[in-house]
Amino acid sequence: MKRTSILALFLAAVTLLSTSCGTSDKVASISITASGTTGVVNLAGLGGTLQLQVTANYTSGKVVDETNWSTYTVTPQGTLNDGVTPLPTPPQGISVNATGMVTATADQNDDGICTWTNLSAGSTGSASWAFTGDYEIVANYKGMLSQPIYIPVASAADTLTGQVGACGPSSSGD
Repeated sequence: MKRTSILALFLAAVTLLSTSCGTSDKVASISITASGTTGVVNLAGLGGTLQLQVTANYTSGKVVDETNWSTYTVTPQGTLNDGVTPLPTPPQGISVNATGMVTATADQNDDGICTWTNLSAGSTGSASWAFTGDYEIVANYKGMLSQPIYIPVASAADTLTGQVGACGPSSSGD
């Protein structure tokens, strides 16, 4: 009788293990995107915004929005559009709030930031934009880091600064 009970317990344990019962669904990775954008992201105009979205990707294939429970690190990379002046550290001209909203703000001179240069400046053709710098943003969710997203800024391309069309592609597709 005792052997039958032990055998029954052993078979129950094997059944539980073989049906994956008792295993946990864990976060395998997190990813960050700028909602509603494709290709190169651009933060245009003073007060311009982009909404970040952070998703937790689970081992089961489940994807969960964790934007509001993530924190963000912003690192300036490259130069202003003059190709010489490094982007200011700590970052200026950009802010990210707790809900992942990125906003173009004024810099220390109350101007916008421009990390775009027109490669065809002086020609009669249409503008050919390239960025000279960007802000690298990484999300942190429960100690797990996302891949970086790179955001060039054209906040100087604004009617307030008198530079409309002089700093990178606008949201209208310049």
